[in-house]
This record gives sequence, C-alpha cells and structure tokens, in this order.
Amino acid sequence: QAQLEESGGALVQSGDSLRLSCAASGVTFSTHAMAWFRQGQGKGREFVAAVGRNGHKDYSDDVEDRFAASIDYVKNTGYLQMNNLKPEDTAVYTCAAARTLSVLPITTADAYDYWGQGTQVTVSS
Repeated sequence: QAQLEESGGALVQSGDSLRLSCAASGVTFSTHAMAWFRQGQGKGREFVAAVGRNGHKDYSDDVEDRFAASIDYVKNTGYLQMNNLKPEDTAVYTCAAARTLSVLPITTADAYDYWGQGTQVTVSS
C-alpha cells in the first residue's frame, strides 16, 4: 500500500526558512513524478513545486526564487526547502506522487495518484 507522510511543518516568522519532508513507502520516487501542493484556509489547492522522473524541476511563480524541491532516492524521501517565508505562504503543504511514463515535471493535481495528509506551515508577520 502506497503511503506518503509529510513532516516539518511549523509556526515560523516572516523571513525564516523551513524544510518539509515527504517520506514514501509502497511507492518509489525514482519511478514516479513527485510534487508539492498547498492549500490555504478558504483557498483552493495550489501547485508549488514538482520533480520529474528525469530530475527536472518546475515551480510556481510565487515560490520560484525562494523554494527548492529535491529527492533523496536512497531514502525515498522528498524535500521542500522554503526560504524567506512570507505570511502568504501559510497553508497545509501536501506531497504527491504520480505513476507516469512522462519524465517531465507535472504541475496538475489531477495527474497524481498518491497523496499525503499534509503538514501545516504558518508564517507570522
């Protein structure tokens, strides 16, 4: 059974950094696309970052200069390094994995087959 478990969410101040983790079991990141999405209170799900099977990455415009996604294929764990956090980054962050033949990063939520429960990130001003 495939499971994704996020960790690392916290209450931080504006300008701080945080690293989220996504530990996978029953699904192997080396053969799946991986992504991070977020959902703020009262908002819809929003794409944040994606890592394709070829290792290429894609980011939303809002985070491109501040966030970095990576995968440790030995640990089968994904990471989202978030720097210079802003109050508007406050959201539940969720990781996802997709069975796909595509090697490119995938930014659409509908393409993803497995989802974690999410971890809360709150940024105070």
